[in-house]
Amino acid sequence: MIEGVQATMGQPVNFKVFTTTNRGFTPEEVADKALEKFISISDTADEKIKVQALVYKEQIRTLLVFYMKEAIRSDRTTLSALLHKQGHSDIARIIEKL
Repeated sequence: MIEGVQATMGQPVNFKVFTTTNRGFTPEEVADKALEKFISISDTADEKIKVQALVYKEQIRTLLVFYMKEAIRSDRTTLSALLHKQGHSDIARIIEKL
């Protein structure tokens, strides 16, 4: 993943680059990156609030990962059905096994 701030009027651009080797990002990795944008916890926050925020963040992460996996399964089902329909059952079966 590449993150950055758009440059305007000659302002510097800051980027974070995340890479993988021979694979895409897992739902867990994507969820962690999304959570960085959704939820931040101040270092100066009261300890009880920090604990609550961390528990909430983990609950949201669990939901994000679950629904991303569901979306992946659904997309593979759609792709597999399309491939079967077009006579590419061999490729469809490979996708079904992923």
